[in-house]
Order: sequence, then structure tokens, then C-alpha cells
Amino acid sequence: MAGNIGMAENKSAIRDVVIVGGGAAGLSAALTLARARRSVAVIDAGEPRNAPADGVHGMLGHEGISPADLLARGRAEVLGYGGEIVDDRVTEVSGEADGFAITLRSGIAVQGRRLLIATGLVDELPEIPGVREQWGHGVLHCPYCHGWEVRDSRIGVLATSPMAVHKAFLFRQWSSQVMLFAGDQELSDEDQAKLQALDIPVVTGGIASLDSTDDELTGVRLDDGRVVAVDAAVVATPMVACAELFSGIGLEPTSHPAGSFIESDSFGQTSVPGVWVAGNATDIGAQVSGSAAAGALAAQHINTDLIFKDLDRAVSELNDDRTGKAS
Repeated sequence: MAGNIGMAENKSAIRDVVIVGGGAAGLSAALTLARARRSVAVIDAGEPRNAPADGVHGMLGHEGISPADLLARGRAEVLGYGGEIVDDRVTEVSGEADGFAITLRSGIAVQGRRLLIATGLVDELPEIPGVREQWGHGVLHCPYCHGWEVRDSRIGVLATSPMAVHKAFLFRQWSSQVMLFAGDQELSDEDQAKLQALDIPVVTGGIASLDSTDDELTGVRLDDGRVVAVDAAVVATPMVACAELFSGIGLEPTSHPAGSFIESDSFGQTSVPGVWVAGNATDIGAQVSGSAAAGALAAQHINTDLIFKDLDRAVSELNDDRTGKAS
């Protein structure tokens, strides 16, 4: 397990916090907790959502950094403060506050007093040939992540979900050459009027595939054989929180028109005592910068929760001791 410090020697030790997921949210939380002198273990399966992207954008001080480099820096910082990073996959989560058990594929069971879920989400891509191959390069979903990179270019929005028209309105801010490929989606009179007002043409006909040359997206091929030239394609994917592991402790995802997420309060605390969530698992629209901030915020509140839990125990033990002496 590369990057793992101390797990072999201390696999039976109870960590203050176990974090499932080593992306921006999980590593940011781990850094904050390690700096608070908490024992913290990050369990990471090594499948970051943004791995196909050329760079991370909107991350102050790290504009354009590759996703892999950002995670490598984050891991090094966590390890530098004594945190643990375990490259493994979680297969089961059980227990309750002060006694969570996180079972790994390797057979190790990591115990934690508190649990932070930072597993992110999965983009459910449409089954159109070429979409998966171009995902994160020629095929985009977030204007704030990629809009600048495709500014003033020919952008084709594929109407593979009800959110497609909304995406067309957003990307129009970055380019005057946005077009909507309607496919089999029926447009309301209101949407048609808005599209016309923004000078966004609607291309009718079923979408057969995406064409590319030398790994560069070149066009959208329709069922009738026509090919409409584009420089970038946009899809509005359902974004589904990776939450199936946590049903055993009473957490179920909440459905949303754009996908699903794990509900939490503004500090990341869930309805299950001792469990927090941060990043895309609870905020499906968060960029890397927002996920990192949410991880740090959740970590602060987890640390505070542990401080006062231990304080209450210390006061109780002191009162018991005094009562015993008095009797």
C-alpha cells in the first residue's frame, strides 16, 4: 500500500478520524486534522473523478495544475504532518460513533472514532460513441472548469438530459458559437424563445456519434449521416454520489434532478452521529476549490466535536472520582 505510513504496525489502533476518499476534500480535511494533532487515516482507491482533465482551474495559487500533481502535493503535505494514507478500497463500513470499522479489500479493518465521507461522485455518461473517449478533453460538462479553454470556439451541447438547455445558456457566456443538438428532446416554447434570443441554433436529428481526428474532437455525426463541425461538446451528466458503502450505517443518498447526494448540514455533519461528508458526495456542483474548502471546514467541526466529547468524559470521570472519595 504505497504512501501508507504505520498501518502495518498500528492496524489495530483506533484513529481519531478515518476519511474515505483521497481527493481534494479528503486530503484537505486530513491536512487540517493532522495539524490539529489528530490521528487520521485516509483510505483512497485511486480513482479521482477529474483524472482525465488536462488541468484544475479556479484553484487559487494552483491555476492549471494537473489533477495528479495537485493530489501528489496534498498527499505529501498530509504525510508531512503525520497523517496516514492507505491505498486500498473500502468494502464495508459498520459500527457507530467512537467505534466505526472500515474494512478494506486487503482484509485490514481500520477503526475510527469519527468518519468523514469524501468519496465524490460518478458521472453517468450517455451511451454515444466517442463521448467516453473524449471525456475531460473534447467533451465537457462544467463551464467554470473548462469555459475559458473553449472560449470563442464552436460548442455543441448534446441534449441527452433535461439540463442540456441550461448548459447551453451557461456556455453562451464563453462563446457566441454555441449550438444545441436536440436529439429526441422536445423543447418548450419558453426554451425555444430563450435559445432564439441568445442566437443559439437548434440542430434536429438523432445523435449517432462524435467524430475526432488525431484524438481531437471535430464534429457531431447525426443519424442521417450529416456531420456538424464542433470544437467541443457539452453533456449534462447525471452526477451520482458514491454512497452505496454507507447504507450499513444508515446513510442513503438523496435524489436530485441532476443526480444524487448525501445530505448534510452546512458544516458537513450528516444525520448519523459521528459521520461527516465533504466535497462532491454532498455538493455535486462543487469544483475542486470548493471541495477542498468543505473538507477543511468539516475537519474543524470534527476536531471540535472530539474536543468536547473528551472534555465531557474528563468531567464525568472527575465527578465519579470525587464521589468515590466522598463515600
